[in-house]
Amino acid sequence: MLVLSRKLNQSIMIGDDIELTIVDVKGDQVRLGIAAPREVAILRKEIYERAKSHNVEASEASLENVEAARKLLSGGKEGA
Repeated sequence: MLVLSRKLNQSIMIGDDIELTIVDVKGDQVRLGIAAPREVAILRKEIYERAKSHNVEASEASLENVEAARKLLSGGKEGA
């Protein structure tokens, strides 16, 4: 992990097209401004992790549904 120090209104560039700017600092809270192309998804980590978890659950449920449908279509016979 790279750790950088920045002051209010200073920025950090990520690649050529993502800019993080320190907008405000109050106590232990820092507000960041993020300028990035529209196609770049920007999420708080806890939201990202929740979405990732839901996607895994949804894909597992889909596999279970496919297996249940396969059994129904094969008349409940295994290996069909």
